[in-house]
Amino acid sequence: MTKTTSDRAAVLRILRVNSSARFEESTSRALADDLVAALEARYRKVAIVDRDLAGGIAFVDEGWVGANFTAAATRDEEQRKKLASSDELVAELQAADVIVIGMPVYNFSIPATLKAWIDMVARAGLTFRYTEDGPLGLLEKKKVYLAIASGGVPIDSPADFATPYLRHVLRFIGIDDVDVFAADQINRLGEEAIESARLKIADAIHAGPALRVNAA
Repeated sequence: MTKTTSDRAAVLRILRVNSSARFEESTSRALADDLVAALEARYRKVAIVDRDLAGGIAFVDEGWVGANFTAAATRDEEQRKKLASSDELVAELQAADVIVIGMPVYNFSIPATLKAWIDMVARAGLTFRYTEDGPLGLLEKKKVYLAIASGGVPIDSPADFATPYLRHVLRFIGIDDVDVFAADQINRLGEEAIESARLKIADAIHAGPALRVNAA
């Protein structure tokens, strides 16, 4: 389910993607909220689209693959319906200037729902295309903030298969401007890890370089 909040003069378009199975006690959700709130405070005129994956998301199946590899002009009604949700997710990503992804580390990697989202938005001809020199990402000039929480895995350690994977996927679709804010090893560090991530968010958003914004 998607919720949009905006005003007529909104210029910075933010897509917030949450993937934690938890709600009230989710650290990654709290960090994602901190990021969005800091962006709102700095830029004021924003349009926010919320995409929450915890309620479920379609997985790639045989029908989806068949529809995706059928030329758009020749897809039948059933194939168009099969791709409708994916089309919506792609459109949200294409429209955003800034993407905030809240992600817990589950079993050293990303949640299954976030992987399903990636499968739905990594589409040839829409978010990347094939060239003689290999795949070329089509989503340029976008900024991504990753809000990551882990109980025991140190982020960017050899045991972390989530963060480098996300960086690689985002680069594959054309996004290489990625900042990571992690509250990691919470089981050992507790609130110290969370507070450290929040301070880094505040400093990066309020004191960091200004983001490119679009006219309304």
